[in-house]
Amino acid sequence: MDISTTTDAPPPASSPSLTERKRAARGATRPGDRIFLGLSRGSGILLLVIMAAIAVFLTYRASLAISRDHGNFLTTFEWNTNLTPPVFGIAVLAFGTIVSSVIAMAIAVPVAVAIALFLTHYAPRRLSGPIAYVIDLLAAVPSIVYGLWGALILVPHLRGLYGWLDTYFGWTGILSWEEGAPRTMLAVGILLAIMILPIITNVSREVFRQVPRMHEEAALALGATRWEVIRMSVLPFGRSGVISASMLGLGRALGETMAVATVLSPDYDIHASLLNPGGGTFAQNIAGKFGEASEQGRDALIASGLVLFVITLLVNGAARAIIARRKEYSGANA
Repeated sequence: MDISTTTDAPPPASSPSLTERKRAARGATRPGDRIFLGLSRGSGILLLVIMAAIAVFLTYRASLAISRDHGNFLTTFEWNTNLTPPVFGIAVLAFGTIVSSVIAMAIAVPVAVAIALFLTHYAPRRLSGPIAYVIDLLAAVPSIVYGLWGALILVPHLRGLYGWLDTYFGWTGILSWEEGAPRTMLAVGILLAIMILPIITNVSREVFRQVPRMHEEAALALGATRWEVIRMSVLPFGRSGVISASMLGLGRALGETMAVATVLSPDYDIHASLLNPGGGTFAQNIAGKFGEASEQGRDALIASGLVLFVITLLVNGAARAIIARRKEYSGANA
């Protein structure tokens, strides 16, 4: 006789609703987590408020200056705020700021990436450590020291380079030289490249060190050479980091003041050749004119600062857009 026993299984418990789960999660949060969340959220909101306040201040003072300007603010090749009525424009300043920054980036970025790759993948440990330490020290040198070095050492030694460029590339017009003083936009670009080189190198070096070791070992197992490992594994992984490092360097190049003011012979004209003295930048013009400017002149300088502020925001936005398109190479997704 078969005796079968049946046991009634308890009915399945109903799963908690989404609201109940959120309520339970909030209740389980520790006080320290809530405090940290509030502080971090408040810091982010405070940063946005400060940026908005800066933008409002610059816009208000710039509107006062531009309303009194009897020249075209965007295209006038003159800066004379003491006239009645005043005449000033940012054409020369915008051109000089962009050109000097482009020269600096063209020189600094390839050299910085090459140094970072050498320190992380080629140099022995006993050599990479001291070199990295020296580069860290260069990043801490004040701007005025770079400016004095550029005026006393760099500029006098550029005559030979200018003569060589004029001999072989003067036919382009961009690199023609009229034997003037080497206090030019090219000198400014070289000095800015030296100044931003440590920043880009340090950040790129740290990014390259984060490349997963398995990626490199897999490439080596497939028979790749060291350069092929760098080209296929290291550079794609670190592309976003290198872009971020370059934007940090570009931000310093765009806003550099004392070094540019020490090296450059400013004027309010755009020269076709990079080897002829003259030109100017936003930061250099503000530093040079602010002390002796009237209230009307200070408003005009603030208006030029607003343009530099907008250029910086556009550059950072473009960098974020480039990085967002390369999320597959982000270290967080490795």
